[in-house]
Amino acid sequence: MLDVYDNRIFHLHNDQISYALHVLPNGQLGHLYFGAPMHGSQADWQYLIDSGSKSGGTVKFSADSDFTLADTAQEYPVWGTTDYRQGALAISQGQTPLYPDFQYDHYQVLRGKKRDLGFPRTFGEDDEVETLQITLVDHVLALRLVQSYSLFQNQAVIVRSQTITNESDQVVILDRMLSSSLDLPQGQFEFVHLSGTWARERQVKTQNLVQGRAVIESLRGASSHQQNPFVALQRDHADLNHGEVFGMNLVYSGNFIAEAEVNEWAQTRMMIGIHPTSFTWKLAPADSFSTPEAVLSYSDQGLSGLGTVNTRFIRRHIIAPRWQNRPRPIVLNSWEAAYFDLTEEKLTTLLNAAEEVGIECFAVDDGWFGQRDDDRSSLGDWVTDKKKFPQGIKRFSETVHDHGLLFGLWFEPEMVSPGSQLIKAHPDWVVRPDQGRYSIARGQYVLDFANPAVVANVFNQMKTVIQAARVDYVKWDMNRNITEAFSPYLQQQDRPQNEFFHRYMMGVYQLYQLLLTEFPDLLIEGCAGGGGRFDLGILYYSPQIWVSDNSDAIARLSIQSGTALGYPLEAMSNHVTAVPNHQMQRITPLATRYNVAQFGTLGYELDLTKLTAPELVTVKKQITWYKQQRPLVWQGAFQQLQAPAFGDKNTVAWTITSPDREHIRVGFFRILADAAGRSVDFLKIPSADPTTQYRIDETGSVVSGDVLRRVGLRLPYQFNGANQTEAVLQGDFQSAVIELTAVKKVSN
Repeated sequence: MLDVYDNRIFHLHNDQISYALHVLPNGQLGHLYFGAPMHGSQADWQYLIDSGSKSGGTVKFSADSDFTLADTAQEYPVWGTTDYRQGALAISQGQTPLYPDFQYDHYQVLRGKKRDLGFPRTFGEDDEVETLQITLVDHVLALRLVQSYSLFQNQAVIVRSQTITNESDQVVILDRMLSSSLDLPQGQFEFVHLSGTWARERQVKTQNLVQGRAVIESLRGASSHQQNPFVALQRDHADLNHGEVFGMNLVYSGNFIAEAEVNEWAQTRMMIGIHPTSFTWKLAPADSFSTPEAVLSYSDQGLSGLGTVNTRFIRRHIIAPRWQNRPRPIVLNSWEAAYFDLTEEKLTTLLNAAEEVGIECFAVDDGWFGQRDDDRSSLGDWVTDKKKFPQGIKRFSETVHDHGLLFGLWFEPEMVSPGSQLIKAHPDWVVRPDQGRYSIARGQYVLDFANPAVVANVFNQMKTVIQAARVDYVKWDMNRNITEAFSPYLQQQDRPQNEFFHRYMMGVYQLYQLLLTEFPDLLIEGCAGGGGRFDLGILYYSPQIWVSDNSDAIARLSIQSGTALGYPLEAMSNHVTAVPNHQMQRITPLATRYNVAQFGTLGYELDLTKLTAPELVTVKKQITWYKQQRPLVWQGAFQQLQAPAFGDKNTVAWTITSPDREHIRVGFFRILADAAGRSVDFLKIPSADPTTQYRIDETGSVVSGDVLRRVGLRLPYQFNGANQTEAVLQGDFQSAVIELTAVKKVSN
């Protein structure tokens, strides 16, 4: 809902949040409020606007000696004004910086947002979303700026974006154009971000904000393993499930920057958008440029509560409608079972075992094409290796389908190997400068996806294979970040090379669009050397993403905990793999590997033919149970009760609660055994309905939700050196998943 007062105060609100802005004395937009819902009157908002004092040491506008931007909360600050903080927008003409003066012109309200595969953006029906568009104009420079604010029904989220149009007769250059800026009046925050590296992605990191800037960024051509475009500001003294948190996420998969800045008056500014270091955009007369969208979220229930807010929103307004309430198939992936040593005979034997245990999709990973016997050849030549598949990949796909399974295939469409036929025919399709040195990584180069002809060629190759083999599932991998960024195509088109990274991402999205338009039922799983491109841009097209190349269950506890702050469980592709684990050489129980993996989209990646008969029986039971309970993963509310970055680093506890609160799944994980542990441990279950009695599946006991909330669920007894007879869990890397099922309401 939108309230407008005198065309100068705008209040977007629903039953979850309020967002208020106003027109400043200089005509630009100022920020008033973002947070829990407020039902303020015009007088209330005017009270917040009025200020009879000014801060010391500031530069004033000549027209008003009491007005400065230095300490003013703004919606979209321009760099280089009387505000010396970082700006969201910077423009130049030739070598001359411009300082646009965008003044309020008019507003309009739009209902509904159509889903468009051309570029990732949030969407919703007419009765779900309304967008406030405010147009500002700089009449001197002849530039028009449209600020968009989308409010969604029953969501604690505001989505922001901008479009700038050059209405002059001169070319101007965008040097910096971020997607969102949020000014908050206080500086007592912790900056929360998800940082790491390959095989250790999205570790929760927090740092206290002091005067100055905290910045995370990626300049790798992808959102990256090292950083993630989800960030948050957490109030001092907030914890995992209590306190105010403000989140930002970018619907984008390329270079980005996210930062929090505290000025000398303890005001905090959080911004996010395309990284300006690798970005310029040439705006010819009548040209426009639109930023990727930024998702601003709010919770007063801590970071786990913010994760719930983000999950609810992404499920409905990012993930493709066809996958929102559709089971994702349980995949058996060939990679860790066979690596490059693929033969049709070996895979058929594996297929038979997969059918026996209830696998739903058999995926052939890397190594099926060209002469791909290692990771140094054949990328770019998407034709079947007849040595491995003498009758072609189509024939093997028919075998898979005859067994009643879906068929999946691995591609790395953005890359090319030095000796490939593609690079021989089109050496100018590679990202590299035409002179000087350039790098090679993993034996491969990056294709110039800024060039539409490259995208079209790769699409046609993939289309041929997908059609012929009736591919149901594609694993789209990307194993090499961009270095020496240079596009021969942009050089030919006389476009600035600093447009490359953004145009590259536009090419990636174009290939997604082509594939999903041609094959609307195709399930594409995103992957980038594991979790190197786990972001809302990819999730818009790929409803699930490979979380990490590190499939070790214990390592995955912290990776999945961090990921869940910004993304839904069902977006996480989790595989049960062999032990010793191939990345960590750690040996964990099969039950623990499954218990971690079932908090997400379940898959398997191991040689089933090497399992013992009892292990195969266990796997079959795991799969049968997961299929029965699968809707809970994509419909339930996930809550983190204990997580590695908060409190005890030796235990992790998660719950998923059904929308009606009649089913609660509790996952408890203890990393290392405690020889002197307590005899009894209880875990409070905040999502339990106090008016309901629950049956505890592990013991058959019935207990009220009130007890579960206030005292807790009694955890399985851990062996502590003194309770050999009673102990249920013994040794390191133990886990338990406990199902709580409502049996009746408690009488008053």
